[in-house]
Amino acid sequence: MNTHNPAAAFFASPAARGVAALLRGVHRVSPDLGTRIAMGLFFTPMPTKWLARSRAVPRPWVERQLPFEGGHVSVWQRSDLEPGRPKVLLTHGWAGDAQQMRALADTLAQAGFEPVLLDLPAHGRSSGWRSNLFQWVRALFAVTARFGPWEGVVAHSLGALAMSHALARGLPVRRVALVALAPPPMQFLQWFAQAMGTPESLATGMRGRFERREGVSLGHFEPAWLAERVEQPTLIVHDRGDVTAPIAGSETLLAGLPSGRLHVTEGLGHRRLLSDPAVMQQVAAHFA
Repeated sequence: MNTHNPAAAFFASPAARGVAALLRGVHRVSPDLGTRIAMGLFFTPMPTKWLARSRAVPRPWVERQLPFEGGHVSVWQRSDLEPGRPKVLLTHGWAGDAQQMRALADTLAQAGFEPVLLDLPAHGRSSGWRSNLFQWVRALFAVTARFGPWEGVVAHSLGALAMSHALARGLPVRRVALVALAPPPMQFLQWFAQAMGTPESLATGMRGRFERREGVSLGHFEPAWLAERVEQPTLIVHDRGDVTAPIAGSETLLAGLPSGRLHVTEGLGHRRLLSDPAVMQQVAAHFA
């Protein structure tokens, strides 16, 4: 079992340790208040969004804003492609943004597709400062209704988990590529509680509060549950040494898929996959 906790390094700064100490104190006095504060921290993507919002995006990429749940999500398209190409939707992971997918999108454009990039809620130039997987799933359906249908979808990390759930719920897509599939949400909740130095009861309380609010079980993001419901031909790409998202989740998903293939890389970690030439060609070939 991989015991590495990605959240531990993330919350290692002096400021983060101070926040963790405060959370532990509040949770000891009032578990309910501590859980509510933890929920706010957990669902706020880091680092802050101003970096993504200030980044210049080169032509021919242009931003479209799609109204969504009182705000908007930003959708990126290339202005230099002729109409009628088969479309591919690309989505990033937690604390990422659409521009991480641009190199892969440009490769797909060269292969004859029309790539469409999405800044998920509270990420990139989309509005909001907090978000969660269920909102991401709703955003995927909203973007599909406006910009689809999709010949294929490519999703990274936690975006791949949200995409898998959307597919299980009937999102219309012909072929799927999942890159560095993230562990299920309960694993992240446990990592978060460990990094904060709080008891595991905090993770359990967060799960219960979240499921009551959304009306859906987090078990519906477990690889075994998803695999029984994702019917599309699926390429899974994962690096063997990925410590942010251990490969075991992709292997579990693959074992239950009716039509799946796992491409394992070495030495690329969690994010370098997205701009690796061999990986990009694997994805393009899967759609072709």
